[in-house]
Amino acid sequence: MKILKYALFALAGLVILLGAVLAYVAATFDPNDYKPRIVQLVKDKQGRTLRLDGDIKLSFWPNLGADLGRASLSEFRSEQEFASVERARVSLAVLPLLRREAVVDAVTVRGLRANLVRYKDGRMNIDDLVATDDKKGEAVRFDIAGVVLEDAAVMFRDEQKGARYALTKLDFRTGRVAPGVASPVELSFHLQATEPKMTIRQQLKGRLGFDPLRQVVSFEELTMETRGDAAGYTNLHFKAAGDLRAALKTGEYTASKLNATASGASGKDNLELKIEAPRLSFAADKASGEKVSVTAKLSGPQWAASAVMNLAGVEGTAQAFKSGAMTLDLDMKQGTQSLKAKLASPLSGNIPARQLSLPALHASVSASGPDLPGKSVGAELKGSASVDLARQGVQAQVAGKVADSNVKARIGVAGFAAPSIQFDVDIDQLDVDRYYPPRTAAAGPAGGAGGAKAPEQPFDLTALRNLRAAGTLRIGSLKAANVKASNVRLEIKAAGGRLDVNPMSAALYQGTLSGAAAVHAAPATPTFTVRQTLSGVSVGPLLRDLADNDTLEGRGNVNVNVTAQGNTVAALKKALNGNAAVKLTDGAVKGINVAQSIRDAKARLGTLRGEQAQQADKAQRTDFSELTASFDIKNGVARNTDLSMKSPLLRVGGAGDINLGEDTINYLVKASIVGTTRGQGGRERDDLAGLTVPVRVAGALGSPSYTLDFGAMVTDVVKQRVEETVRSRLEERLLGGAAAKPGAKEATKEPPKGDPVRDVLRGLFGR
Repeated sequence: MKILKYALFALAGLVILLGAVLAYVAATFDPNDYKPRIVQLVKDKQGRTLRLDGDIKLSFWPNLGADLGRASLSEFRSEQEFASVERARVSLAVLPLLRREAVVDAVTVRGLRANLVRYKDGRMNIDDLVATDDKKGEAVRFDIAGVVLEDAAVMFRDEQKGARYALTKLDFRTGRVAPGVASPVELSFHLQATEPKMTIRQQLKGRLGFDPLRQVVSFEELTMETRGDAAGYTNLHFKAAGDLRAALKTGEYTASKLNATASGASGKDNLELKIEAPRLSFAADKASGEKVSVTAKLSGPQWAASAVMNLAGVEGTAQAFKSGAMTLDLDMKQGTQSLKAKLASPLSGNIPARQLSLPALHASVSASGPDLPGKSVGAELKGSASVDLARQGVQAQVAGKVADSNVKARIGVAGFAAPSIQFDVDIDQLDVDRYYPPRTAAAGPAGGAGGAKAPEQPFDLTALRNLRAAGTLRIGSLKAANVKASNVRLEIKAAGGRLDVNPMSAALYQGTLSGAAAVHAAPATPTFTVRQTLSGVSVGPLLRDLADNDTLEGRGNVNVNVTAQGNTVAALKKALNGNAAVKLTDGAVKGINVAQSIRDAKARLGTLRGEQAQQADKAQRTDFSELTASFDIKNGVARNTDLSMKSPLLRVGGAGDINLGEDTINYLVKASIVGTTRGQGGRERDDLAGLTVPVRVAGALGSPSYTLDFGAMVTDVVKQRVEETVRSRLEERLLGGAAAKPGAKEATKEPPKGDPVRDVLRGLFGR
């Protein structure tokens, strides 16, 4: 007992002595006297300038602590400020230090400001502060009652990416921080970034635990909430909750009771996202998980879409995983149109490479709407697909049936924010017209007599303005705008708001088509360009199918090179510029029989005067063996001056305008009779051979009227016969006077007096 008594007395004396020493030190020691030495030490060791503007206050019992006022640290070997604090305090329990345990009572930092920089060569402006020390010593155990970081701000400038990040209003609080203790943690901050552009407010709560010896970190009852603008979305709201655990030493990662929701707006479009995962576990040699569900909803003023993805079960390793069944259900609606699709396939993935694979993809698609053929269209496709998230790429190969078409396609997508699409598509047959309302006969103005036509809707080319695509489309049999073609091949490229189809080729109407077409959709008023050559084409069936026009027949070549600007078909027709040429053989112009009209004119010339007009009659036709013409097109008006039409009976020339914008024609045809009308139904020799008959073609382009100018024809005939008669009389007189011989009285007689014009008319009319 005496030994214990003496030991207690000795311990009490030691404590009293230690307290006296500490009291003396506290009363006589002023740490501010050492400021210059501290500043110089930092300068010598770190090459930075430390400024201590506030007083340093020390406490010795029961905690060893330091309270630091305003302080700042410069950049390496520079006077420029790197970081500063308004106030910092750290206190440690004294006795645990004797056991090589650091028990920190509290760490409090207020008003921290720091500027981080990553230079273009990859160096950081804190490399000298975080350099590792290769010397290993015995680990010191620590226990912190709490950490408080208030009103901190960290600026980061990344010169490699040309980006800036600002972390402001940063608050961080913890409970007790010690190995094996789940400490409550609260974190909040504001973040502004230029790359990617975002402005968000972040809050995080939970219980953080760690075990340094086992290298285990856990986050229990985690809740995280984000609000702001990011990734092109405004009013973004993201919430996540669950439990996370990471065993860094063994490479085991576990997430349980994980669920997350997100919502936001992009312009007038809204997004809702939900993820649920009851349990996911990844280890070095194994990965497993229960059902994972992802639901997404997107909506706009006139459309809505939803997608639900389910993974039945996941197994694998931390490097790779697979799921026996993945399903994706899509549902889209826009106005009266709707689309439903279901995709199913096994799923596998490589986590480090961030790659996904769908090796046995099956897709079922159905679309419905009042304007679709049979009010619905379906598709069944099979194939495979792969996704590379690291490179932002998608590859897919599919084959199957879409409506009545058999399709094979290879598709690649590069880049998710601004995707670039590569494709190669084969379609055995495609009837485009079946997906559009049927054409109807031209009707009168809407609303009855005196009503106004409904305004034409402008083209919607917004999808082309950001489209980046290139590839080949092959179609065995195609019908579009009622035009039939086969062996269609299109090389398509879209970029910068411009769509080019070059080259394009097809077989159609006993001939071939080759050329190119382009649409420039980026300007407010889009531009269309067409350059086509039709070789050996039968134009009659083509015109009937394309424009419901039955005025021309024949086979030959047509060249078109035109450009137009406009937002509607009517505007394009009025703004058409370029040129065109046609060369046909063995055809006919329908609506008029020039030979029959001339024969009828001969029978009526004695009683008719001036012009005689007649409406086009499809039963009438003027045959030709060759027809050529070229057109100069300006502002929707096609001007022709070199029409040449030949047949055994006729030679036809002409000049005039075709107003494509107004669908009218004003054209003067001059037909010269060079043979007999027997080939056109005549029953006698044509005594009008050599005449030129003017025919005025005018009116609506689809049904023009033909006017034969009989007065001009008579004037031409009279002029021609008078000239011939006068010439003949003059020749007779001249020759008669010069060659007169004795006894040849008849040769020297004067010609009988009379009216040569009257004689001509009598000969003309057979009177």
